[in-house]
Amino acid sequence: MNLGYACINETLKKEGVTTNRSLKKATLDKKGLEYCSELAVQNIRDLEHILKWNVENNILLFRMSSNMIPWGNKVDWFNFKDFDEIKEILKRCGEYATANNLRLTMHPGQYCILTSPHQHVIDNSVSDLKMHSDIMNLMGLSHTPYNKINIHMGAAYGDKEAAAKTFIKNFKNLDDDIKSRLTIENDDKAVMYSTTDLYKLVFQEVGIPIVFDYHHHGFCTGGQTVQEALLLATSTWGDTKPVVHYSESKALNEGLKVKLQAHSDYVFNKIDTYGLDVDVMIEAKAKELTVLKYKKDYLFS
Repeated sequence: MNLGYACINETLKKEGVTTNRSLKKATLDKKGLEYCSELAVQNIRDLEHILKWNVENNILLFRMSSNMIPWGNKVDWFNFKDFDEIKEILKRCGEYATANNLRLTMHPGQYCILTSPHQHVIDNSVSDLKMHSDIMNLMGLSHTPYNKINIHMGAAYGDKEAAAKTFIKNFKNLDDDIKSRLTIENDDKAVMYSTTDLYKLVFQEVGIPIVFDYHHHGFCTGGQTVQEALLLATSTWGDTKPVVHYSESKALNEGLKVKLQAHSDYVFNKIDTYGLDVDVMIEAKAKELTVLKYKKDYLFS
């Protein structure tokens, strides 16, 4: 079992290392694509730094930021002035990750919605997915869920079955390099998609692997226990080692008046994988510090 974290390395962030440099539309309009390119190449340079830190600290699962290429889902970033350098560093990063068994994944944001009835939303979602897959292609990463691009269904619009059919229709129109990496995750609202829903409405139709999220399951069980839902989700991965997501409630762990769904800084319980061989993405606010603390508390104690 490999443990991982998402996007931001808090240790290196103190040194100015980040892959989240971005800019608002007003700044883009003022400074243009040249500035976008400068930020992108800085982000990609720092990605290489973070990947090396991860390997040195034996953290072999990492979710890359969706913000590495500012406005990359809206502009032709292959024509950035620094594209040759970006391309070279991404290739080097991919080779390094592969050589060191560092599993890399991505997770587009909440506005990537393939269930939408609005074509402009679908078009924007497809552009977003293409940017993510282009990054992975330039890195030479596998066209499998091992290097997953994970999304949520997005919305049910009051009719889960109809929305799922819309999702499937749009999924079938995606480029093969996107389809081959795509995974879907259970939701944290009762009106949305449980693991059971995803299995029946999507996996059985088009075979997209399901990422089981422990924390989300507590809000949308689909009538299953954690163990039942975990077993169902991991059964969808075929020959690829599944990834699951784990986090805990900030409100319950830290006594703060926030939504129960909000993630705590650390996790305080041992993760029960019920004997399954899975990789665990720990979605906690303290990022790599949580992973290191968990290893100390539960794996090396």
